[in-house]
Amino acid sequence: MTAVTARPGIADRLSRMIQLPTVSAELEERGIEPFEDFVVLIAELYPLVHAHLPLERHTEFGLLFHWNGRAAASDGPLVLMAHYDVVPVDESDPWTHPPFSGTIADGHVYGRGALDDKGPLIVMLEAVENLLATGFVPARDVYLSFGGNEETFGAAAVEIARVLKERGIVPWLVLDEGGAVVDAPLAFVQGRAAMIGVGEKGVLTLKLSTRGDGGHASAPPTLTAVRRIARAVNRLDPGTFRPRTPKAISRMLSQFSEQASGPSRLLLKVLASVPFLTARVFAALGGEPAAMVRTTVAATMQSGGTAANVIPSQASATINLRIALGETVEDAVVRVRRRINDPLVSIDVLEGSAPSPESPTDNAQFALLGEALEQAFPGVRPVPYVMMAATDSRHFHRYSPAVYRFAPLEMSNAQRASIHGVDESVEISTLERGEIFHRALLEHLN
Repeated sequence: MTAVTARPGIADRLSRMIQLPTVSAELEERGIEPFEDFVVLIAELYPLVHAHLPLERHTEFGLLFHWNGRAAASDGPLVLMAHYDVVPVDESDPWTHPPFSGTIADGHVYGRGALDDKGPLIVMLEAVENLLATGFVPARDVYLSFGGNEETFGAAAVEIARVLKERGIVPWLVLDEGGAVVDAPLAFVQGRAAMIGVGEKGVLTLKLSTRGDGGHASAPPTLTAVRRIARAVNRLDPGTFRPRTPKAISRMLSQFSEQASGPSRLLLKVLASVPFLTARVFAALGGEPAAMVRTTVAATMQSGGTAANVIPSQASATINLRIALGETVEDAVVRVRRRINDPLVSIDVLEGSAPSPESPTDNAQFALLGEALEQAFPGVRPVPYVMMAATDSRHFHRYSPAVYRFAPLEMSNAQRASIHGVDESVEISTLERGEIFHRALLEHLN
């Protein structure tokens, strides 16, 4: 590796990023100033990046930095992705430290965005800044793609992906947020693993609505609009979609079996080789294992009514689905319609994005991720899995052959639960390892 001395103060720099409340869902209330301040802050904290990597603005929130490599590789550049917007905070939640204070305490940086996704973003910038200080030039072109509205459907990333495709630029490797270095990734799997998303589920948001007779609550009809919607939602139970095992999950189990011993080793081998059984077992486990093998359905919003003693004449519910790999948006809508089985409930698609194809694990790109991991987290192996949430990288997977989702940070179960939750924090030591990962990734490009 290049003789690089990492700059001290990464925690302070992340703290300053967190102090900017870039809440994309509250743009009307907070204004665009925090987002513009973030762009200015990058230039201040990373002067070499600002001086050497031309910046293009795509929409108001898309930042695309271009680092010219030693050669324009015929098979495309490296694209490193992250987002700098964050989700809202419920002010009634009991945060130990104020969510936008960026408090540094007990070896951690606290605040909204520490893990999602300003922590993963800053380790990219740290690595690039540190390499620039040595005069390093990557072997191929590198793009840093940062979006400011990923949490609100990612229009900035859509435009960046469209522009690169229009220019005939097909990335050799795209790396975005997703998995992390975790301990005991499954209940029956021990040890640390770097979980790398080789595919991600699709997203579908539906609105169910109906009308009925309104009137006084003292004489209700048999089936009100509210009850009809409630019945429709109740019919969309966890068994709405049949479980199926993606190839990535079988590959994940096969790799875990190589690290296991005793009864666990045999169990993992059997599950890896019998996808039908895996689907049934994971579905029975519920929670995250079940979400790996089936399309999930969750009612997230309901509305109807204007007063406590008035029967509303209309009611609605919003349903969020995460579509399993191998299925389609159209198939999911048909399945929901059949399960509801009520012609008086209308179904409108508010947003739909198909699941990604699976990126391979037997290629040079995945091997490169493994090399970088060995430098930053010695002994931790890369393991493929399916990403349940949506990332900005989904806008690249339709034309880029190798798209992976991994944030090079160690996360405990409690820290993973704090993403979009309370007391989000990241360890300073893992930020330093994340910088090493990205530095190694850039140095080992061929």
